[in-house]
Amino acid sequence: MILVHNFFIPADMKIINIIKVTVCLLLICVTSELKSAALPDGKERNILAGEAREINLREALVKDLSWNRFPGYHDRQFWEALPANIKQEYIGTAEQYLDYNWPVVRATDYLEFVRSGDRRQSAYSACSNALISLVMGEMVEGKGRFTDQIINAVWYFSEQTWWGWSAHLYFQKAPGGLPDINEPTVDLGVGEITSNLSWTYYLFREEFDKVHPLISTRLKQEITNKALKPYFERDDFGYMGFRGGRPNNWNPWVNYNMLTSYLLMEDDPAKKAAQVEKIINSLDKFLNGYSDDGGCDEGPSYWGAAGALLYESLELLKTATNGKFDVFDDPLVKNIGTYFHKVNIRAPYFINFADADARTGGNPSAVYRYGKAIGDETMMKFGAYLAGINNWGEKAMGGRIGDQIKNLGLINEIRTAEAEEALVADFWFPDTEVAGARDREGSYTGFFFGAKGGFNNESHNHNDVGSCLMYYDGKPCLIDLGREEYVAKTFSSRRYEIWTMQSGYHNLPVINGVDQMQGAGYRAKNVSFRAGSRSAVFSADIAGAYPENAKVKSWVRTYTLNRGKNFIITDKYELSENTADITSSNLITGCKVSEVSPGLLKLEGDDFVMNMSYNRKLVKPEIEFIEVTDRSLRRYWPDGVTKIRLIFINPLTAGSNTVVFSPDK
Repeated sequence: MILVHNFFIPADMKIINIIKVTVCLLLICVTSELKSAALPDGKERNILAGEAREINLREALVKDLSWNRFPGYHDRQFWEALPANIKQEYIGTAEQYLDYNWPVVRATDYLEFVRSGDRRQSAYSACSNALISLVMGEMVEGKGRFTDQIINAVWYFSEQTWWGWSAHLYFQKAPGGLPDINEPTVDLGVGEITSNLSWTYYLFREEFDKVHPLISTRLKQEITNKALKPYFERDDFGYMGFRGGRPNNWNPWVNYNMLTSYLLMEDDPAKKAAQVEKIINSLDKFLNGYSDDGGCDEGPSYWGAAGALLYESLELLKTATNGKFDVFDDPLVKNIGTYFHKVNIRAPYFINFADADARTGGNPSAVYRYGKAIGDETMMKFGAYLAGINNWGEKAMGGRIGDQIKNLGLINEIRTAEAEEALVADFWFPDTEVAGARDREGSYTGFFFGAKGGFNNESHNHNDVGSCLMYYDGKPCLIDLGREEYVAKTFSSRRYEIWTMQSGYHNLPVINGVDQMQGAGYRAKNVSFRAGSRSAVFSADIAGAYPENAKVKSWVRTYTLNRGKNFIITDKYELSENTADITSSNLITGCKVSEVSPGLLKLEGDDFVMNMSYNRKLVKPEIEFIEVTDRSLRRYWPDGVTKIRLIFINPLTAGSNTVVFSPDK
């Protein structure tokens, strides 16, 4: 599986060199994601294939479309019963596209990625939003007012060369930059468009045929040729997992869209069964790469495209077999679900290691329904809680057409369900090596900390082995920055030139002037976590995350939460050599930092003040304010961040240092 999504190729490079660089970078990309399977004996679980055999999938799979119980276009009673404000919002949004001029996607729109590295895809996203808005507007209104523009959308996408994102053209054999019409490939973008067009076909086929029979015929042909056929006939798309490596969130993301489309579009029962079997086998590759603890190393914001879409796929398989395909009692499937509510700090703040966002609204419906499927009341209540704080169900839905229709039918159930924020006292994912704890169960007041061990080749990796974050009263104090806006460089061999990916901009030491190194071999050892009524302690030897020139034999980083009292960072180290350029800690904070006196810093956060004490005889602080200009980072840290460097005054080859954080009462 290719971890990285794309890479940068200078615009003036000759074609033969582009090909050479492409091959080299793809090898780098493949190598960067390889991770041993979660099972120590190397065997694959293949949970889903086993379930398919047990229920005789080919017999159990519903042969026609009767599995789909969502309201259709002519189910006017459902659409008319929707709250008036939601109907008005859908119709008003669709009206904005009544005179929409469907644009031509120019060659230079595709080429923009290889020329500048810009991934924003504005040339494609506007048209996708127009399609969804028009379909939902017509479903709600039901008067045929938007039908012509929906037909124009169908024709627009039918005429388009490729439905994917130009950042992902590395799947084709031809050089990146322009899509090869003779080699259709399926990426995230193709999957999304395919799902939405499949729903459009299903919902409006009869209406299209009233206008002209070639509309639906053309649409089905294009869906088949651009997506359904190449996905089914090929097994070399890395996210499928059939060629080795560990798939990331691309796997359930694409598979959910393709599963939906096969179930809606395929008329031949034998073909449909074979297509569904392939999806099942690919989803198994995703599950086989998961640790038993269910931890998502991509972080909670990516769980929405990983664990949540795995759930949607499993729920769809259950529906399409009249309940016979059911793996929601499997321990791994349960653990993947409950991961999400465990890593909540105080919504919308979640633990955000790797590329994950510091804040996420989650997907209230998916969280609630996943919890319901596995019988976890805490998760159900948390989904209902997220619905409340996000005003879910009070306005038009977002996302894919099918998901919007599904969620509109769940508004009453989820909005009236018992709601409670998930605030677990502590948790430990021993395989993923991520832990967290707070002062007391059920309350966001006081301290919360999260910490990780792991290794520096995880999905969406940052060099952050041994890092932590610490919040107080549900607000950030010591932070994980997250990631800047994605560009070509983000997913290239130059990824670790980006400052947010480097260990020096995490809450970690710089040892003999050296940062951590990326790669599967750079990892923590002797990682442990224990929690009791009075304290919670995470410890890891992070020396192995640094290269040889760091000259470090051991560096044991320990985080201690004394519940209701303080948070302590302790370093105990042994070096083979030392230089004057050794830092016991880099600490990144969103707080305003000032020096009160030697040995004491004051961190002023959002409605809290934290005292940070240190041994002034061992270390001296350097305080550096960093202005945040990146659009993505500014969503979370608009006022900038501060880096605190605690520099050893007289570095020795062995020693220890302690930093204590206490609230200023």
